[in-house]
Amino acid sequence: MRVVLCTCPPDKASELAERLVGERLAACVNVVPGLTSVYWWEGKVQKGGESLLILKTPALRVEALKARLLQLHPYSVPEFLAFEVAERHGPYADWVRREANAP
Repeated sequence: MRVVLCTCPPDKASELAERLVGERLAACVNVVPGLTSVYWWEGKVQKGGESLLILKTPALRVEALKARLLQLHPYSVPEFLAFEVAERHGPYADWVRREANAP
């Protein structure tokens, strides 16, 4: 199982989450609104409002999820950070696999 983090514009967060869950690339996406991101971009420090997507998917679906997220995302360089889940509740992991159509 993997947890993926991705920031996005607040006005696109629900749409991205619904598409990725609807296409069964993630079993669940939490949308965390109200982030302020400070980062380097185009040679200077930028600051802006974003939402954070926390996506749960089986390891076997990470590459498909990444490809689709990068296709749908409005940023030219979207964040995509996938973390292996070391500890998990078995029934929850089974649910994630089932809902994201993983064997």
